[in-house]
Amino acid sequence: MPVVSGLLEGQVALVTGAGGGIGRGIALRFAEEGAAVAVHCRTAVGAARDLAARIGGAGGRAVVLQADLTVEDECRRLVGDAAEWGGGRLTALVNNAGVQPVQELAGMTATDWRAVVDTNLSSVFACTQAAVQVMREAGGGTVTHIASIEATHPAPMHAHYCASKAAVVMHARSAALEYGPFGIRVNTVSPGLVDFPRALGSARAGETPGRLAEDWPEGVRRWRRAVPTGRLGRPEDIGDACVFLASPLASWITGHDLVVDGGMSARPTW
Repeated sequence: MPVVSGLLEGQVALVTGAGGGIGRGIALRFAEEGAAVAVHCRTAVGAARDLAARIGGAGGRAVVLQADLTVEDECRRLVGDAAEWGGGRLTALVNNAGVQPVQELAGMTATDWRAVVDTNLSSVFACTQAAVQVMREAGGGTVTHIASIEATHPAPMHAHYCASKAAVVMHARSAALEYGPFGIRVNTVSPGLVDFPRALGSARAGETPGRLAEDWPEGVRRWRRAVPTGRLGRPEDIGDACVFLASPLASWITGHDLVVDGGMSARPTW
């Protein structure tokens, strides 16, 4: 894993939910750009260790940290552990951990609702608050939340997910206002439909058939027909956006929602 351009050289980053999918792509891209990466997972410990081993084997630095982010104290412990591993520094946080259950509103309970909100939104609040305390002492840093195009384009049976992601976007804008004076930038990245390779490795070249094409073929066909770029997203596409926002190239960007969806949001709905 050679350093591509060194955009994040010297940074210490924490990526939550990095055991698979989008989080893995983000962590890999951060490592490729020179950052030391704390790889968070809740249950996917084996996958997280494989990822950290891959980063380490290519000459990068990575550590696996486990925590249940539905528990506020666990969020704060995670951030503290990442900063301690980074020699007292944490320059970038990517709040990626999340869940996306499918459930009709009519049968949804308050417990179902809270399970999604606690994972997708409350963890973002707690991890960001803890990370900012570390970043302020170092003179600044960046926080990037992974939201979704469903924050503004709701889908059936995703009400709790859509609401949580819309709130994540507004949290970032509010945090950008309050944390900007301390040199901390806060943004969101809103992915469209992202496919995940079956095996650990980069899907950038597109050789590996992804899970969505096998598990949801009709949905994938509809997406490909509609999206201007003609393909699904890859975890590395989201990683690229996060690298940009954490880099000096985005030094005057905060409170922004960067949509990464192949142009789907530009398509008319009438």
